[in-house]
Amino acid sequence: MREYSDLIYKYTRVDHLPHIWCAGCGNGILTRDVAVAFERLKLEREKTVVVSGIGCSSRAAGYLDVNTIHTTHGRALAFATGIKLANPELHVVVITGDGDCAAIGGNHLIHAARRNIDLTAIVFNNNTYGMTGGQYSPTTPTGDKGTTAPYGNIDRAFDIARLAESSGASYTARGTAYHTLETIQAIERGILHKGFSLIDCYSVCPTYYGRKNKKGSAVDMLIWQRDHGVPRARYDALSPEERQGKFPVGILQQNDYPEFIEQYQRIIDGCETEQERSAFIHD
Repeated sequence: MREYSDLIYKYTRVDHLPHIWCAGCGNGILTRDVAVAFERLKLEREKTVVVSGIGCSSRAAGYLDVNTIHTTHGRALAFATGIKLANPELHVVVITGDGDCAAIGGNHLIHAARRNIDLTAIVFNNNTYGMTGGQYSPTTPTGDKGTTAPYGNIDRAFDIARLAESSGASYTARGTAYHTLETIQAIERGILHKGFSLIDCYSVCPTYYGRKNKKGSAVDMLIWQRDHGVPRARYDALSPEERQGKFPVGILQQNDYPEFIEQYQRIIDGCETEQERSAFIHD
């Protein structure tokens, strides 16, 4: 990855540094992965938009030097939908967190996936609400602790990728802060895919989630990802017993479903007169 070291300056608003993330946080690694994907795809800055909501993950929009909008909690996908409908030529990428998209924003997630609108959602999933004090989130594993679950979380955790797939997303993938190459490739494929794409990226939060659950240092948490994350092709070859405690990394599924904006445009094109088309768009 040494050849991409200059991306720190090319894709970062250096006047916004130093960033707010804690030492050892995986969000910086994942933000770099997004920048590398942009570079490898040669995306035009003027035609690239990054939308975020609220949370540690969502501060990435402020650091990336493309068109960006930092929106309200849980509403990043709603704002992104409006941007994409207004200008379908844009590459619209949403950076969100497990709390932002699966709790307060859960309704927007399932309907963006159901519509199969051409957006790329990248989830920085750290199993906690890191910005507001370490409360348990929709992806906190059952039994793990948070400041709002001092005796252990009794909820079952969401698998955000499976949630998106079951809601209609036509592309889902998984990355981690450790599996850099697989994560970059998953983001690239997601941006190129025509339809709703979601990449569930496992981050690490040593300050709150890790410390509260005795996960060790940030390095220990990355080593855990290395030892438990398995590239999809190898994961598929494992027996059910061998899969215990493991999770697949890479592209999870990809389908060719009708895309929302293309269907919307067909309705506009089907209007018989210019007056009807104008009324349809503005009403």
